[in-house]
Amino acid sequence: MTIKSQPTWSRRGFITALAGTGAAVMLNPLVTWAIDEVDPRVAAIVAATIGIDTHNHIDVPLTADAGPGPDIDLAGEMKRSGLSAICMTFALDYQKLNNPGEAYDRFLNGLSVMDRQLKNNGMKRSLNMADLRAAHDKHQPTVIQSVEGGHFLEGKLERLAVAYDRGLRHLGLLHDNDASVSLGDVYTNPARWGGLTAFGAEIIKECNRLGILIDLAHANGETIAAALKLAASPVIISHTGLDTRLGNNPNMAGMMRPRLISKEQAKIVAGTGGVIGVWTHLADTPLEYAQNIRALVDVIGVDHVCIGTDTKLTPAFRAGGFGPKPGNPGPPPGGGPDDHHDKGPGDNGRNGPGGGSNKGRVGERTNEAWEDQKVGFYYAVVDAMLKTGFTADEIGKIGGGNFCRVFEAATSGHH
Repeated sequence: MTIKSQPTWSRRGFITALAGTGAAVMLNPLVTWAIDEVDPRVAAIVAATIGIDTHNHIDVPLTADAGPGPDIDLAGEMKRSGLSAICMTFALDYQKLNNPGEAYDRFLNGLSVMDRQLKNNGMKRSLNMADLRAAHDKHQPTVIQSVEGGHFLEGKLERLAVAYDRGLRHLGLLHDNDASVSLGDVYTNPARWGGLTAFGAEIIKECNRLGILIDLAHANGETIAAALKLAASPVIISHTGLDTRLGNNPNMAGMMRPRLISKEQAKIVAGTGGVIGVWTHLADTPLEYAQNIRALVDVIGVDHVCIGTDTKLTPAFRAGGFGPKPGNPGPPPGGGPDDHHDKGPGDNGRNGPGGGSNKGRVGERTNEAWEDQKVGFYYAVVDAMLKTGFTADEIGKIGGGNFCRVFEAATSGHH
C-alpha cells in the first residue's frame, strides 16, 4: 500500500485515498471516529494494515476465590487503539508459587475468566492466520492467546496440549522466576541451567508439533542459542529494545538494561527468520518510540521488527478489583500482575496520563502510554513512524505483517 504525502486532506480526499489503496478497506467505526482527529494519512494506514501488539497484558483474577472480576471493555479499548489484534498475555508468577498444582490452577482459572471476558466483548481468539485475516476483514478486534512463562507445565509435557485445546497459540517460554521444573535460564537471574534445559527442549519440540509460536523473551543468550537450533519455525522475542537505546532516565535505564538485546544477539535471531518486538519502555514520546524502532531496523532490517509494548489495554487488576488503589499498589490476591519489573524508583503504581505523572517511564495503559496522548496507541505510533521516515509499506510490516509471517509459519498445517 502506498499513500502519497500531501499537506492537507479533505474528508472526501481521504475516502478517495482509501478506495485507491487496493487493500479492500471499508470505513468502519474504528476509522470514522478518528477522521476529524487524526491525520487522514495515518488513519488510512491504520485501516489498511493488521496492527498487532505482540505482548499486551490483560489482567484477570487467577484464583477461583478472587471471583471473575469486574467486566472489562477490551473491545472498546482495542477500537480506540487502532490495533486489529493483541497477543493477550498473562503471567502466573507475580505472586510466589508455593504448592504443586498451584500454577496450573491459576492458568486454567485465568483462561476461564478470559473466556468470559471475550464473550462479553463479542470477541474470539484467533487460532491461525485465517482467523486473523477474517477478523480484520470484518473489522472485528481479536486476540491471540499467550501466556508468559511455562510455570503451569510443572514438568508435565501433556499440559501443553490441554493449553492448545483451550486456545493457546503463543508461549513465552520464561518469565521472571524459574518454574518448578525449569525450561531455561532467565536473563535477569544468575545462570543455573546452562541455557535451555532438557524439559525446555521437549516443550519447544511439542510447540512445533502442535502449532504454537515460541516466544524467547526473558531468555538469556545461551537459552536463545539452543532454542534457535531446535525450533522448526521462526521465533519471536516479543518485548525488548536495543541496548544502545537507554532513554533519558538513568535509574530506569539501569533497571531495564539487562532486559535489552544487543545488536549481535538481535542479528542471530533475525538470521533464523525471527522477529523482535520493541516495547514502549525507555521512550518518553511516540517519536522516541519510533526512533527506537528505527534503531533496531537499522541493525536487523525492516522484516524482523514488530511492536510488543508490554503494557495493558485494560485496567490493572488490583486488590478489590481493577485499577490502582491509592496506597496499595502491590500484588493483589489471586495472583494478578503488579508489573513489579516495570516500576521505576518513586513509582507508586499510578503511572501515566491515566493516573498520575510518568515518574520517568511511560504509562501502564496502552492507550495512555505517553503524556498528553490525544489519540489511540496505534494511531500515535503510525503518526510518529511517518515522521521518522518510514513508508506505509514498512509500517505495515512492523505494525503487524512481520508477526503475521512468523505466526503463520508456526500455526500453518494445524487445526
